[in-house]
Amino acid sequence: QLQLVESGGELVQPGGSLRLSCAVSRSTLDYYAMGWFRQAPGKEREGVSCISSRGGVTNYADSVKGRFTISRDNAKNTVYLQMNSLKPEDTAVYYCAASIRRAGCSLVWSWYDYWGQGTQVTVSS
Repeated sequence: QLQLVESGGELVQPGGSLRLSCAVSRSTLDYYAMGWFRQAPGKEREGVSCISSRGGVTNYADSVKGRFTISRDNAKNTVYLQMNSLKPEDTAVYYCAASIRRAGCSLVWSWYDYWGQGTQVTVSS
């Protein structure tokens, strides 16, 4: 069973930056497309960004384009989400997810097979 553990979430001021990490264990990251999702209180889970198994394909929600960057280091079994110019509306629990569908990636949550427990990101002054 694949295990995903997110880290890096914390309280940050508007305009600040954070880098989230998702460490994958019990399998090899090469086999999976990966995604980042977020869920704010009272809202549905939203696809933020995704990356294909070899990193050749990435996709971003319109709300984060130009501010967030997804990357992966398959040698370290880790996926990252660099978040810059953070806004209060970015406040949410952020989850990483893995899909056995290696071609491409998706911002649709049902495309994914494995999920982490989430890390809280709070953007506030």
